[in-house]
Amino acid sequence: MSSFDRVASPKTVAPPPVSTDEVPEYVLELERAASYLTDEQRAQLRKAWRLGAAAHAGQTRKSGEPYITHPVAVAKVLAEQGLDVETLIAAILHDTLEDTELSHEQLTEEFGSTVAELVDGVTKLDKLQFRDRQEAAAESFRKMLLAMSRDLRVILIKLADRLHNMRTLGAQNPESRKRIARETLEIYAPIAQRLGMNLFKAELQDHGFRALHPWRHAVISKRIRTQPVMRRELLAQIEAQLAQKLAKEKLIHRLVSRVKSPWSIYTKMRTEHKSFRQVMDVFGFRVVVRNVGDSYRALGVAHATYKPLDSRFRDFIAIPKANGYQSLHTVLFGPYGSPVEVQIRTEEMDLVAERGIAAHWSYKFGGDGFNSAQNRAHHWITNLVESQRSAGSSLEFLENVKVDLFPDEVYVFTPKGDILSLPRNSTALDFAYAVHTDIGNTSVAARVDGKLVPLRTKLASGQRVDIITARSATPKPQWLEFVVTGKARTAIRQQLKQLEHEDAVQIGHRMLDRALEALETSLERVPANRLNAYLAENRYPRLEALLADIALGNRMPSQVALALVRERGANLKPRAEDLIDGVQDKILITGNEKGVISFASCCLPVPGDEIMGYHTAGRGIVVHRLDCPNVAEYRKSPDRWVPIGWDREVRGDFHAALKIEVDNRPGALAQIAAAIADAKANIDRVEYIERDANVAVLRFGIEVTDRKHLADVMRKVRKLSVALGVQRI
Repeated sequence: MSSFDRVASPKTVAPPPVSTDEVPEYVLELERAASYLTDEQRAQLRKAWRLGAAAHAGQTRKSGEPYITHPVAVAKVLAEQGLDVETLIAAILHDTLEDTELSHEQLTEEFGSTVAELVDGVTKLDKLQFRDRQEAAAESFRKMLLAMSRDLRVILIKLADRLHNMRTLGAQNPESRKRIARETLEIYAPIAQRLGMNLFKAELQDHGFRALHPWRHAVISKRIRTQPVMRRELLAQIEAQLAQKLAKEKLIHRLVSRVKSPWSIYTKMRTEHKSFRQVMDVFGFRVVVRNVGDSYRALGVAHATYKPLDSRFRDFIAIPKANGYQSLHTVLFGPYGSPVEVQIRTEEMDLVAERGIAAHWSYKFGGDGFNSAQNRAHHWITNLVESQRSAGSSLEFLENVKVDLFPDEVYVFTPKGDILSLPRNSTALDFAYAVHTDIGNTSVAARVDGKLVPLRTKLASGQRVDIITARSATPKPQWLEFVVTGKARTAIRQQLKQLEHEDAVQIGHRMLDRALEALETSLERVPANRLNAYLAENRYPRLEALLADIALGNRMPSQVALALVRERGANLKPRAEDLIDGVQDKILITGNEKGVISFASCCLPVPGDEIMGYHTAGRGIVVHRLDCPNVAEYRKSPDRWVPIGWDREVRGDFHAALKIEVDNRPGALAQIAAAIADAKANIDRVEYIERDANVAVLRFGIEVTDRKHLADVMRKVRKLSVALGVQRI
């Protein structure tokens, strides 16, 4: 994981004899941090160091230190979190499989299979060949998540490794610093937050922000230090007031002041478009009490001491965050009107909030019920692993994970009263896929708090959601525009690909049949051995793959037909009239085609128009109106023409465009839009083509069902007094 910091890499395995007196200080620091282990376990740590030091002999960091200091420092970070001995040993040896000649078998022999699997899970994939660094990072991340699904300790080692690299980032060149910092802020800090490891998250964000935007970090840090609310006497006054009131109520507590980090202030300023002065919770306190009952009593004390700010109270004890975080949050008006955030939680909640899945590691995940941070983390990673199987590529999977790492959640109820947590801005469709993929794929609408709503409706915390399904329903490409969860996005893409493939196979079959008919034969009459030989020659595993390729324009049906029947005669040629003028064998558009048939943006055909199809490589059949100016060019390639027409039962919304001249006066645009809506057509987009003091020319992109519907829209617009002219583009 740290190979970017390695300078030399000679290969050696046998450890030189090292006496106890020669043990360096950095190893003794690790042993002091791991004082909770037994003597035998600490001896294992020293044995791991000796093996790692020998394996990394001759390798140095860019700072000039021996490379072994890095993995030992990673183990020390984990020892400070109280991790078990297997994790610490794996941390010391986490770069050996990648950077040295130590083998998986040797690790297994020396320290057992668990340590070897942990090391293997953290190892990068630099030895494989990828198109670029981005793809290599994405594939490495996919592998790491698969290893995490088997043992969550893999991510703990990975995060500690990244944390130590960020602490020593100064040795890197400026370009590497920015790349590593961006990766940390986009992936690793959000993962630490998703796993509840706030101490790791905060430090990763701070180092990443400082490396990526040093000037902004410096300015915000200075503003924090110079804020009037930060004066020592004011801190003391608020602390004394709260402590006194809590003591009067005989609440045993621990009171800790906290300051919001520069990164969290910066992101809040950007996302909420606020100035530094408008960010209200820069300064705050944490009250740690004995039990849940005391938490709510302490909340009452805080509200009695200073007036609470309306609508800023959040109860994460009753409804924990997805990462297991529990606390009461409130914002108070402090002295001089300064807003003060107060967090109230128990000692147990505080431990989980700071360390997340690293807290109480001896429980392992799942051992502490639903509220266990380990259990929640394992459930999240299991869902990620499930979605990665369906992702088309490592980059697509990585993008889905980024989407899934939103820090804010909404909490909604299923019809049975169970609570589901979803990312901010989730829709009813995201909820459907969160319940089950099959429910998402067959969704048609939803009921939110008993009210019927469309699937694109955004959800708010506390709502009760019920999904309405239909057995015949299938996902639509438009769904990808409004879902926000990675699981929903992956499932929709997978289903659309399946539907596209089925449509492509069906259309490709008809196109090949027609080309074979022009040669006075058919697919059924092609000898099986000839067909199989052609598939093998062109590396098609099945006939369906060939048919789909034909439909998508990657193979010309006439050429395939000639190849399949070529033993009958070398001079066979398809009849041109069969390729162009055939009517009975037209491909009919129903409106349900997925990805195989598309409509040209130059002429925007709608049902009722006279049309022709043009076979385009990679795009399948592109449909043009016969009066399209580009058709003359396409006539030069008759072999690419595809007879095509409209099915009698064609359904769907089709794009059309209108050029409308209007009086340039207030309200004219609204009247045009109202007339189009009155004709039951959707407006896709509006743009000005020309505009002066008297007349404006606008282009309306609309959706209609057919040519008659388009005529109705134009008729209604023409009746308006503000409309000077209406023309289809």
